[in-house]
Amino acid sequence: MFSKQVLALALSIVAAEAAMQGFNYGSTKTDGSYNYEADFKTQFATAKNLVGTSGFTSARLYTMIQGGTTSDPIQAIPAAVAEDTSLLLGLWASGGNMDNEIAALKSAIDTYGESFTKLVVGISVGSEDLYRNSVTGVKNDAGVGIDPSLLVTYIKQVKSAISGTTLSGASIGHVDTWDAWTNSTNSAVIDEIDWLGFDGYPYYQTTMSNGIDQGKSLFDDAVAKTKAVANGKEVWITETGWPVSGPNEGDAVASVANAKQYWDQVGCPLFGETNTWWYMLADAGSSPSFGVTGSTSSTNPLFDLSCGNSTSSSSASASTSTSNAGAGSTGSQSGSASSSCVTGFATSTFGVAAGSGSSSSSSSSSNSVGSSGSGSSSSSGSAAAASSSVLSTNSAARSSGSAFGALAAALILAIAV
Repeated sequence: MFSKQVLALALSIVAAEAAMQGFNYGSTKTDGSYNYEADFKTQFATAKNLVGTSGFTSARLYTMIQGGTTSDPIQAIPAAVAEDTSLLLGLWASGGNMDNEIAALKSAIDTYGESFTKLVVGISVGSEDLYRNSVTGVKNDAGVGIDPSLLVTYIKQVKSAISGTTLSGASIGHVDTWDAWTNSTNSAVIDEIDWLGFDGYPYYQTTMSNGIDQGKSLFDDAVAKTKAVANGKEVWITETGWPVSGPNEGDAVASVANAKQYWDQVGCPLFGETNTWWYMLADAGSSPSFGVTGSTSSTNPLFDLSCGNSTSSSSASASTSTSNAGAGSTGSQSGSASSSCVTGFATSTFGVAAGSGSSSSSSSSSNSVGSSGSGSSSSSGSAAAASSSVLSTNSAARSSGSAFGALAAALILAIAV
């Protein structure tokens, strides 16, 4: 009996140590209509069954609010329960709708209970709000952002809202671009959170050589700069990818072949090692299009997703390639992405319900990369990151070399002996 109990403990530790692996999911479709439970279920099932790979069983959300409602919980939640898909929750912070976001979060806890809360791997308060509030974000017409002091207030409100609930132990983070993280005026946000989420896209880094052959080194450079200011906290990769089609951005060419190379060189070393949410499963009809499959119901990817020929670990190269990066000035790579990167892509594909349900696009021009005002959605953040950020990051999240992993191994060995 004792051995069985110890084995169960060891296996539970191993399970807890497994890095999250999944995609970003917006609250709206590319045509602007809302995703409902059946739509999310289809997407989650497709992700789990993609030909050539496995383990894509996590979903990053941008808002807690179901499209078309004021504060009803997003229907991705019952879909995740049905499909056993873990969730990185998101509360859209820009636009002054945080009260409704928190109301939706509390309602979800009450409505779905532990069947929901046991799937939550973290909560992101906001997405690229600091970038959109920056000089670069304003220059790129990225949309409405908020300053760090207000974001810290929102983070504290979310912590208070989940206190005493079955989500009270959830880790709290924020998602932004590397040049937002390295801006010292935002350090109070880092102090208030448990982990840093990073969005980045070498494809949009147009002020320097950004062809596909530079994709990995640009990515690793951003990883190092973000880790340098993280105060030892985990850095999760919340968005990155390379488009299969779309316009050229500097030296970067959108193509299936290049998307495959980026997947192999950047994605494969991360999968299973670092909490990673790829951008994205499917976004056919958008330009640029980052989808790894042509539709939300097709499990046949546009390129080979197997990782047998992937390069050495991105995290390892990041630790050496830019060890002298320091904090990095906000101007060093900010603005490198062209603000034209998403022409309507953010709002049409990922805009979320605002207020009574209209899909709100955050004061965006056709070049806006920020997503919608209240409770954004998927690509919104992704594109926003692209618009100035650059690359994404690595994370020390629960790799197999951690102390917990070692403990699990020791327990299993003890049982075997």
